[in-house]
Amino acid sequence: MAKPAGRNSVETASASGVASSAQAFDRLQALVAEDLEQVNQLIQQRMVSEHAPLIPELAAHLVGAGGKRLRPILTLAAARLCGYEGAHHIRLAATVEFIHSATLLHDDVVDESALRRGQATANILWGNKPSVLVGDFLFSRSFQLMVETESLRVLEILSNASAIIAEGEVLQLSMVNKISEDDSIYMQVIRGKTAALFEAATQVGGVIAGVSPEQEAALATYGDRLGVAFQLADDALDYGGLEARIGKSIGDDFREGKATLPVIRAYQAADAEERAFWKRCIEKRDQTDDDLDHALKLIAKHGALEATLMEARDHIDAARSTLKAFPESPVRQALEDVAEFVVARAS
Repeated sequence: MAKPAGRNSVETASASGVASSAQAFDRLQALVAEDLEQVNQLIQQRMVSEHAPLIPELAAHLVGAGGKRLRPILTLAAARLCGYEGAHHIRLAATVEFIHSATLLHDDVVDESALRRGQATANILWGNKPSVLVGDFLFSRSFQLMVETESLRVLEILSNASAIIAEGEVLQLSMVNKISEDDSIYMQVIRGKTAALFEAATQVGGVIAGVSPEQEAALATYGDRLGVAFQLADDALDYGGLEARIGKSIGDDFREGKATLPVIRAYQAADAEERAFWKRCIEKRDQTDDDLDHALKLIAKHGALEATLMEARDHIDAARSTLKAFPESPVRQALEDVAEFVVARAS
């Protein structure tokens, strides 16, 4: 559990716990390593454009920037868990990565982000217009790959997820510079912008394997709960991580006026003076150079990071329990173990 001690809380976390969770991810990745290599090759092939050389250049900057490929790995693992022996899981894993990359390109433009995965964002290097258009290209490629599976159910799941992701981003935009004690809209945002793709990534792995409705629902729930926990941990990291570790600037959410769960929990426990501070900084975006440090102190004072990570762990426990719908296997165990990874990043 992260100590609510502000900027250096990640440094003081249990090194053994973080290391063991990273090993869990490595074990899952090793189980699908051959499939993942095929996915990477397919991604490289489908990023090519005969008429617009900027597309592969810009796309490769993001897609090849060292991301863990967690979402496509989940698709591959779900298919393996269900005993699938065909080739469509490769296409679906690439589809999931293209959708994810497209949303990142668009998000960085909307958020005016300067750093992603420890390097300058595409919008900083090439500008907003190319970033948006290449994101559109990646979305289009993802639908081409979906069609190749010849599964209407797969198309339904992934197209619905794409729409939900867009709705989540628009809802988040409408909630910028707003703060309240009610966290229901915030949860709706993260279920849309993050959890929807996790859910679809695991669910389609079962669909192509022809699993029962009960097992398909279990995979969907696993992905949803994992995605919620992932975003909660990310939002905690924005107030408790190190820039070198998380690959983005500390306090970005604060500067952008986003009331994420650490802020909401601190606001719920705040006195009148503290609430006035949050209103000024989040709603009015009237911030001084010292305000981020003060925000970190208030978050620490009220244990808001601990509360956020506790909720994330509740979702992780729920995610792991859904896998009981499947027989014991190395893949199932790896999926259970990797669930801890998404929270341990911030612990």
